[in-house]
Amino acid sequence: MYKTHKGLPAYSAEDFVVALRSYGDNYWHKHPFHLRWHSGDLDQHALQIWAANRWYYQKALPLKDAAILANCPDVAVRRRWRERIVYQDGVSDGDGGLADWLLLSRALGLTEADVLNETLVAPGVRFATDAYVTFARTRPWVEAVAASLTELFSPELMRRRVDAAQEHYNWLDPDALRYFSSRVVEAQRDSQFALELVVSQCTTRAEQDAALNALAFKCDVLWSMLDAIDAACASTAAQ
Repeated sequence: MYKTHKGLPAYSAEDFVVALRSYGDNYWHKHPFHLRWHSGDLDQHALQIWAANRWYYQKALPLKDAAILANCPDVAVRRRWRERIVYQDGVSDGDGGLADWLLLSRALGLTEADVLNETLVAPGVRFATDAYVTFARTRPWVEAVAASLTELFSPELMRRRVDAAQEHYNWLDPDALRYFSSRVVEAQRDSQFALELVVSQCTTRAEQDAALNALAFKCDVLWSMLDAIDAACASTAAQ
């Protein structure tokens, strides 16, 4: 159950930022699957299952961002936010974050068809990802922006991911890790803009609670995805 505090005064801008950042404790970096990833305890099959399932989420990010654009009446915000779509989709074939994810998938031993046909995607990953896109389409655009603030916590995870790959999975081509390397800088830049936007737009306690609930929802989405991926790895390993 997400929280609401009717009748309470609004947070100050500083306290609101602290409240938003506190959700870092709920981020998916602590999920058992990620802990095994970073400890070198996953085999190639598990990494393939993870990559194929994460593709479904990665390809949904431009759809989520397009929904925010469609709902946002502010021209300046739209100009800035559309950069996220270009980052993921690229400007031509073979360019952008989605192309980088396919590069990683191939380096893990998957074919492009394995990824694009989505037969390895677990139902729980589909459900959680689709729920996130639906949230962005149907909720106020500022709440959708607030949900994206999990990016506040991602740069350190990306650094750890690259270090873990180099230490424990050194058979993986370093160039295949460029999605994570690039996201360290991009996520810092994007999350700072989103944080400033949410703080400036959410000035009543009701609006602030809605933003906090949106961020809590996104943490639940990410955690649910890893639950489903973890279960898929266990299921296929037993076959």
